[in-house]
Amino acid sequence: MHRSGLTELEIVLAVTRQQSFRAAARELGMSATAVSNAVAGLESRLNVRLFNRTTRSVALTEQGQRYVARIAPALAEIQRAAEEIAAEPGNPTGTLRINAPRECVSLLFQLFDTYLQRYPQMRLDITTESRLIDIVSEGFDAGIRLAESVPQDMIAVALTPDARMLIVGSPDYFKRHGTPVSPDDLQQHQSIGMRMSHGGVYHWELERHQQKFTVNIPARIIVSEMQAIHRAALAGLGLAFISEWFIQDELRSGKLISVLDEWCPTFGGLRLYYPGHRHVLPALRAFVELAHELNARQTLPR
Repeated sequence: MHRSGLTELEIVLAVTRQQSFRAAARELGMSATAVSNAVAGLESRLNVRLFNRTTRSVALTEQGQRYVARIAPALAEIQRAAEEIAAEPGNPTGTLRINAPRECVSLLFQLFDTYLQRYPQMRLDITTESRLIDIVSEGFDAGIRLAESVPQDMIAVALTPDARMLIVGSPDYFKRHGTPVSPDDLQQHQSIGMRMSHGGVYHWELERHQQKFTVNIPARIIVSEMQAIHRAALAGLGLAFISEWFIQDELRSGKLISVLDEWCPTFGGLRLYYPGHRHVLPALRAFVELAHELNARQTLPR
C-alpha cells in the first residue's frame, strides 16, 4: 500500500474496518502493540476516546463515528492520488478496496483471479458483509450489490446477467410432504427462513403475469447465510427460496427439484458500483474494463 504519511489515520480506519487491533495490525503489516499505541496517542492528542474496547470487541464511540466519517473520504482521496501517481499507464499498482455481499463473492472468483494475474502489482482487499453501506464514507473504492440495491447516484457496471429466485426442495422432502402446485399450497409446507441484516425474516416474493404474492411460510429453521440455506435444502429440512446461481449443479443432478417455476421472478444481477463525481483510479478503471471484457465473452456467472 502506498503510505500517505498519515499513518495514525490509516490505522484508525483499519481498526474500524476490522473491529480488531490484531486484525488491523495484520492488514497493515504492523505489530498489534504499535497499532494500539498509535490509536492511544491519537486519542490522547484529540482528548477523546475513539474506540470502546472490551476483551472481545472493538467498536467506535459516537465521537469516533463522527471522526471517521470526516477523515475517511479525505484519506481515501490522498491514497488515490498516491496510487495514481505511482502507477504506470496500463499497469496499475496498489490496493483496490471493494465492499461486497458475503454470499456472492464466491461467484466472482474468476474475475478476481483474472484481474490479479493480469495486474501482478495489484492487491484486492474485499470486505464482505450483508448490510448496505456508504462506500465513500467508509473508504472503499467500489461496491458490489444486486442491481436493485445500488444507490441511484452511483455508476453501475454489470458483473452477472439477471437471474431467478427458485423454490426448491430435496426429493426426500417432496416424498414426505407432497409437491405444491399453487402459491396457496405453500402454507401447508415448511420453509428454510432467511434472516435479513435488519433482523427480520425475508418473505418470499412471487409474481406471474403482473400478479404478485408475498408469502410468509412457516419456517422450520431460520439462518442468515445463503450457504446454510443451500445445505438445509439438501438435507430436506424444508423448501428454500434461493438464487439459481447457487444450485445449478444440484438441479442438474436431481439433488434439488424446483417447483412453481412460473411464479419465480427474475431479479437484476450483481453490479459493481462507484461514485461518478470523482476521478476513477487506474486500478478501478482496469477492473471495470476487465468486467466488460469477461461479460462480452460470457465467462462470468450465468
